[in-house]
Amino acid sequence: MRRVPSTHHNSQVHRDRDVRVLSPLALLLICGLVLASGFVFAAQQHFAAVDYGYKSENLRRERARLLEEKQHLMLKKEQAFAPARLAVQARELGLRPLLASQVGTQKAGTRSKLPLAPALLTPSASLQR
Repeated sequence: MRRVPSTHHNSQVHRDRDVRVLSPLALLLICGLVLASGFVFAAQQHFAAVDYGYKSENLRRERARLLEEKQHLMLKKEQAFAPARLAVQARELGLRPLLASQVGTQKAGTRSKLPLAPALLTPSASLQR
């Protein structure tokens, strides 16, 4: 049996790469990346939709609260401007109801002693300054 001595240097063995194997692997990698990015995008859309749902529910509650507050304020306004209440407040201020003898009428032929606005006398007066 013939043996190679232990001090003998072997030449380097170079392997040739098979390019045909790299193309399916690259295609598989690209498909995996597209699929993973699709899942990430779908998850992002899902969480955004959930967030918008919570926000819209909060806005619905806020709208209902504001409508209720508006109705309450309109009721208070109507109560404050009720004629009976205004009459009581006017009496507290010292005002008295208007008597028929205090109302005067103007006859058709007489002119009013109140001055007329310049815009009524000459319509272009309002444009002159």
